[in-house]
Amino acid sequence: MKKTIGMMMLAFLCACSSQTETEKHHRSRSKVVKVKDRVKEIDTGNDVLIGRSARALYSEDYLVIQDYDAWDGAIHLFDKGDFRYIASAGNKGEGPDELTIMGCVSIDEARRKFYITDNAKYKVFSYDMDSIVSMGRSYRHQVKAKFSTSRIPSDAIYINDTLSYCRLIVPTSVSTFDQMIGKWNMLTGEIKVIGEKHPDTHQKRTKIDVSMEKNMMVEASYQYDLMNISDLDGNIQCYIYGPDWSTKGLETFGDVMITPNHILATYSGDKWANAEKHKIHVFDLKGNYQQTLDIGYKMRQCTYDKAHHRLFMVFNDEIQFGYLDLKGIL
Repeated sequence: MKKTIGMMMLAFLCACSSQTETEKHHRSRSKVVKVKDRVKEIDTGNDVLIGRSARALYSEDYLVIQDYDAWDGAIHLFDKGDFRYIASAGNKGEGPDELTIMGCVSIDEARRKFYITDNAKYKVFSYDMDSIVSMGRSYRHQVKAKFSTSRIPSDAIYINDTLSYCRLIVPTSVSTFDQMIGKWNMLTGEIKVIGEKHPDTHQKRTKIDVSMEKNMMVEASYQYDLMNISDLDGNIQCYIYGPDWSTKGLETFGDVMITPNHILATYSGDKWANAEKHKIHVFDLKGNYQQTLDIGYKMRQCTYDKAHHRLFMVFNDEIQFGYLDLKGIL
């Protein structure tokens, strides 16, 4: 009898342990560290005017600013050391050397290039950063690849010519779409859908980041307080539910970033009508909550610079661009 009870208790404990490993429920994320006084403004100078709908990316040498509002030069290069303006490229228009509807930008570090999807021409254009620096706005892009009208790559993370991880926008009508996560081969155009939609969510609306070294992908919803960690084939290893999981109508996560020892994710938690992201939740690589960084400014976008262990941020606030050195914080 005692042996039977012992075996039942062991089975129960194992089941609890398994549940803990595959689902994490955070009842509170209240360890807040205010870091506004450590955010340094990036002054982009008077050589170029950048609109409000901008995104920041980084390469080995350059801070790359993608400006959706610009017509004469939609991509701007700045020195990543002193943030001095260097050059611009990517004029908008319907001509053969122009971008009609600029999509996502991804960086090819090995070749010192970046690639832009054009969601009207359904092509990927290639830009050589060193040539942009030497030639300025006279530089003309090259066609890198084409993609299907039925699955439009968005927020692509370039690994090599045969592998990019991306969100896939799948139009279902003139005003609606489904979203999936895919592995995209630029050379062949083949896209393999990976991952899954959580059964308790209405639709998938997420951002992702990947780490090839860690065989890890993190996906964060911007409609639910929900993240998941999977391997690079999309096999879910853990769901992470936050304290706002059961609250509907919130804007939740924004950008998610994998660093050497942490997962960082911008977060709002406000109603959609007045949502602003000024917080970054910090998790360990297993998804356990560590702390929350209160940036003190309203963030539009955030990206991690692994070479210098810092964050580049685009703001909708009194300053437009800034960075946060994470040394001494994480």
